[in-house]
Amino acid sequence: MVDRIREIGRDRVPFSVEFYPPRDEDAEARLWRAARSFEPISPAFVSVTYGAGGSTRDRTIRVVGQLAEETTLLPVAHLTAVGHRVGELRALVGAFADRGITNLLALRGDPQGGVHNEWVKHPEGLEYAVELVELIRELGDFRVGVASFPEGHPRAGGLDRDTANLVAKLRAGAEYSITQMFFDVEDYLRLRDRIVAADAEQGAKPIIPGLMPITSVRTVRRQVELSGSQIPAGLLERLTAAAGTGPQENRDEVRKIGIELATRMSERLIAEGAPCLHFCTLNFARATSEVLANLGMAVPT
Repeated sequence: MVDRIREIGRDRVPFSVEFYPPRDEDAEARLWRAARSFEPISPAFVSVTYGAGGSTRDRTIRVVGQLAEETTLLPVAHLTAVGHRVGELRALVGAFADRGITNLLALRGDPQGGVHNEWVKHPEGLEYAVELVELIRELGDFRVGVASFPEGHPRAGGLDRDTANLVAKLRAGAEYSITQMFFDVEDYLRLRDRIVAADAEQGAKPIIPGLMPITSVRTVRRQVELSGSQIPAGLLERLTAAAGTGPQENRDEVRKIGIELATRMSERLIAEGAPCLHFCTLNFARATSEVLANLGMAVPT
């Protein structure tokens, strides 16, 4: 996967997109419309998430397999340790391998309800993501990525501890990290600085910034609640004012702010040497395509 980023990056800064496993037929159709929309503009990869508490295991395997078999897209499967025995994790890695999936994003995972809920290790499972990285690397020739947190993971106990955790995952064999969504580029740059200062060799590995073009105040509030990231106060005030006070938010005005912000953040990240731009799409293509068009990288759909 890192090779794919470098290859695409010879001509332009690459981008990637994140999908969620669909919950019903309408959501399934939406995901495939988005996938087909992105396919002609050659994302470096597409990742498919693994629901909190392992709730979307079977759907994740199926969707990732179909993406590999039915499109030209390079899929990266999220895999979490939460709620699984070690034996189940071994079987899941094998199930991905059987579908030809060798790119995995190794995550400890969030409990049901989001990152702030209590984490409980399965009595026959793993405690930390670094253990999952080690397990995957033991099982075969997989390309492994991990998560990183520009603002620090809420349960890490501070930025120093969070930095040490990421360095440990990279030393264990992870080849890159994808950040949790953030809305201040300085947070990403300081994360990158911390990793280089802690271990220059690991700091040379790609840290891919995670972005979400905001299209709804309600949606972004829910996403940051689940992820543990923060919306800067000034940005939240702008979004809230644009949404209005009526029973239905003014999504057109919110979208304008969200697309403008994601575009400006992307431009700054490109200027600062980010290796790739990773967009959380919520299985919609339009907002991300508009940002890419603003960057001269795609035609909006």
